[in-house]
Amino acid sequence: MAAKMIIVRLVLSILALSMIEFSSCHLLKSSVACLDCLTRSNLAGIKILIKCNQVKNIAMATTNEHGTFERQLPSSNCQAKILGGPKQLYISKKNMITSIKKVEKTSSYTTSQPLSFYTSCPLSQDNDGKCGTQNDAVGMNIGSSKTVDIPLPKEWGLAPSSYYVPFMPIIGIP
Repeated sequence: MAAKMIIVRLVLSILALSMIEFSSCHLLKSSVACLDCLTRSNLAGIKILIKCNQVKNIAMATTNEHGTFERQLPSSNCQAKILGGPKQLYISKKNMITSIKKVEKTSSYTTSQPLSFYTSCPLSQDNDGKCGTQNDAVGMNIGSSKTVDIPLPKEWGLAPSSYYVPFMPIIGIP
């Protein structure tokens, strides 16, 4: 009975020590901003990717309904990037990646630029009017990356034709 009590106390003390936050961790507090949303829009569920130098693991943070997020950083030399959200987001190339800096007179960190995004395709010079939507091409354009989808009967049980049309085999003659 006494041996069981010692083991239980040892396990509980190990668990208590594992929950202590060490001062070497840095707390990142920041937020995201929607540039074309209505005020008081729900910004919950947006994933933020955090990569620190000399650290193999990548950290992930998720925003709350106000667009704010917090995350412990393993290092002070980090960068943040909006990875995605519950709906498709459009992010400017200029604001895609931002560094993380220390907030003066506190022990927390924040992003050096705001992490901002659009919910609809902005027509600006940054993305040349292209938002990565599906191509509306119907015909085949050789030399481009447009896909062709020929409607096939469902009874045939084949994959969409864009998987194998156009297929141009490379035939070489020695």
